[in-house]
Amino acid sequence: MAGDGSRYVPPGWPPMVRPPGAVDWEMTASAFLLDCCPPDFRLYPVLRRHPVVLARFAARSLEGQAKAVETGVAEVRTELGPWVAPEVVEQAIDAWQRFGALLPRTQRAVDLVERALRGEEFMPTL
Repeated sequence: MAGDGSRYVPPGWPPMVRPPGAVDWEMTASAFLLDCCPPDFRLYPVLRRHPVVLARFAARSLEGQAKAVETGVAEVRTELGPWVAPEVVEQAIDAWQRFGALLPRTQRAVDLVERALRGEEFMPTL
């Protein structure tokens, strides 16, 4: 259970999002999803009015971030090596990898919220 305990939510459900069916759960879902997106996404009324649309945008944005991490790690030595010290290159790689390590958890949380916004009900597995 999560939030006010009104419904089961699976592992990976974001703790700041109330469970589906709870009072204002979609409002908490939208706030979470907006936090997963680039700041400019807040400017588009369609995303603020339709949480399921916002969820799809958030999922695609996170996919883009994952690709950026892949590319960033692959290119950091050639793109930055000539301009910064080797230890800075290693620190940059570490930063990319740390950022990338957080993405799967966020992607799972966004996926779960999107599925709930589309009406999926989660059941505990035995």
